[in-house]
Amino acid sequence: MAAGAGAGTGSSATGHGRGDDRFRTFRGRFGTPTAYGLALLSAGGCTFVALAANGAGADTANRIAIIVLGLLGAAIAWRFGAVRAIPDPTGLTVVNYANSRRLAWAEIVTVRFGPNDPWVHLDLADGDVLAVMGIQRADGEHGMAEARRLVTLISELGEATEPGRQ
Repeated sequence: MAAGAGAGTGSSATGHGRGDDRFRTFRGRFGTPTAYGLALLSAGGCTFVALAANGAGADTANRIAIIVLGLLGAAIAWRFGAVRAIPDPTGLTVVNYANSRRLAWAEIVTVRFGPNDPWVHLDLADGDVLAVMGIQRADGEHGMAEARRLVTLISELGEATEPGRQ
C-alpha cells in the first residue's frame, strides 16, 4: 500500500484510495510550467505594449489587435501546458494539445517510448496509436520513470481476458 494510505483515509483494501500515489497525474516536468509562464508573459506583455504605446500607429484598432494577438498566443501556450494523462482505477484519460480521450486499461496493448520519441505512444486494441504528451522525453530520467509507472499500471489493471478463454 502506498505511503499515506491507511485506515481513515478512504482507501480500500485494493489500495485505490486517495492516498494511492500510483494514480497521480502524469504531467511534463518542465514543459508545463514553461508553457504557463509563456502564456502569462504573452498576455501581460502584449497588453502592456498596447497600453503603453503612443504616437503614430497607437490608435485604438492597433491596441486592440495587439491585445488580441497576446491573448491568442496565451491561449495556445496554455493549451500546451494543459497536456496530461489522468489515471484512475478504471482507466486513463489522455489530454493532448487538440483532444482528449478516455481509455479503459484493457484497451491499452503496449507502451512505446523509443529513444527518438518525444513522448510516450500507446498501441491500442483497436489498432490506433495514441500519443501521451504528458510523459515527455525532455524530462529525462523523470520521463522514463513516469513511463515505467504507466507500464506498471497497465500490467496491473489492464489485463483483459483473451477471446475464447474463460
